[in-house]
Amino acid sequence: MMVGMGKQTNIRLDDAVKAAAEERAKRRGLSLQGYVADLIEADVNQSRAAFMAGASAFLAAYTDSFETELGEDRYPGLPEGLDATAPRNAA
Repeated sequence: MMVGMGKQTNIRLDDAVKAAAEERAKRRGLSLQGYVADLIEADVNQSRAAFMAGASAFLAAYTDSFETELGEDRYPGLPEGLDATAPRNAA
């Protein structure tokens, strides 16, 4: 659900789609605006989660190969020597 002030967006729906959306919103105890915002947020979050899961699986599968080929550079751009004292999970 939205937190704080959001940006206003206008959409155009044909009459049948708008009526169906209003009915579904009503059944959920939401305004049409709240219903549409929830749908968009759920879609964005699902896409983000799918991307992150894919990226995580890719990294898990190829980390050893990258480290073998390129070496481990957990802190690119960090001045020489500071990487020895930086926490391993800070990257």
